[in-house]
Amino acid sequence: MERALLILMGSALVLFLAAPLLGLIVATSFSDFTAGLANPLVWPALRLSFLTTTASLLFLVVLGTPLAWTLSRVNNRFMSSVEVLVRLPAVIPPAVAGVALLLAFGRRGMLAGWLYPRGSSVAFTTAAVVMAEIFVSAPFFVQAAASAFRRLDTNCLIVARTLGASHFRVFFRIALPLAAPGILAGAAMSWARALGEFGATLMFAGNFTGITQTLPLAIYTALESDLRAAQALSLVLVVVAFAVLLFVRFVLARTTADELREY
Repeated sequence: MERALLILMGSALVLFLAAPLLGLIVATSFSDFTAGLANPLVWPALRLSFLTTTASLLFLVVLGTPLAWTLSRVNNRFMSSVEVLVRLPAVIPPAVAGVALLLAFGRRGMLAGWLYPRGSSVAFTTAAVVMAEIFVSAPFFVQAAASAFRRLDTNCLIVARTLGASHFRVFFRIALPLAAPGILAGAAMSWARALGEFGATLMFAGNFTGITQTLPLAIYTALESDLRAAQALSLVLVVVAFAVLLFVRFVLARTTADELREY
């Protein structure tokens, strides 16, 4: 009886979470989906989202991986504070993130005199979209990569150092390949978060078709004039998010299976 009650309570939450997704699928016929994709807002937003999320992910992989490695190796109060700072964008509201970016990098922002001596600004440009996506998705990648590095066998790294391997060689030849599955999963989650970013992008980059209008902003705009386009784009994002979660689950399951076989 008690077990059945617990299952029933959990099922209620599952049904609540599934209902909006089912409603989206049921309410969108194939003809509505294809008609929605024909809206002129769709393809510029798809192209822009692909380009900006790819650029933000490349930036995070190049700079975030060394940061994650440092966070996993150095254990002191300063690095703990840095890790909290890196995690902060994941919990603050996206609108707050957008205002903060504007006040830091906008035309009248804190860094304006140094960045824009001629009075121009990166705000409300495609570059601002990339910056907003980096800001909100960085915690997902750095945290996943740091966790992957922390799971490494420290003895392997120590032995490599005692045999004369430099820090760079240990990082690139041992740590990076061993932690690759966790880093890959973090990259996928980070990319998905960047793809779904809305609030910070709207506040810092604006909503200009072909320049700053990403998929979530196109959905927001389409709701005012073409519900079918909003439904079509929403389905695209749901499918992409589902595929990313399946990919992450597969990578993590594969990693766990490999670790168990080693034991």
